[in-house]
Amino acid sequence: MIIPSPAVRIVIATKPVDFRKGHDGLAALAERDLGLDPHSGVIIVFRAKRGDRIKVLLWDGSGMVMSYKRLEEGKFAWPKISDGVMRLSKAQFEALFEGLDWRRVTARRPRRPGATE
Repeated sequence: MIIPSPAVRIVIATKPVDFRKGHDGLAALAERDLGLDPHSGVIIVFRAKRGDRIKVLLWDGSGMVMSYKRLEEGKFAWPKISDGVMRLSKAQFEALFEGLDWRRVTARRPRRPGATE
């Protein structure tokens, strides 16, 4: 699994893509259609039409890395299909990659302790 640092920007391309595309094809699509620089360190998540496959593209500083995963049962939870991208938190990305419903992952704001605690 790819474990991004919390500072890394993670986005989902919400529209399904042709999964025959490799590193270069997905990088070109990210640049041309999504307005992203695939060499900037951003992690870009792509989905297949079937919903049970995911490709993750990232530049690690020395080369383009592509990770591919197919669920054996079920489908990934995806946002509504539209043009553009949607940002994910690190926790949401990890849930998505594991096949969990990332929409149920929410951040809790820490509560300030009172004077008596």
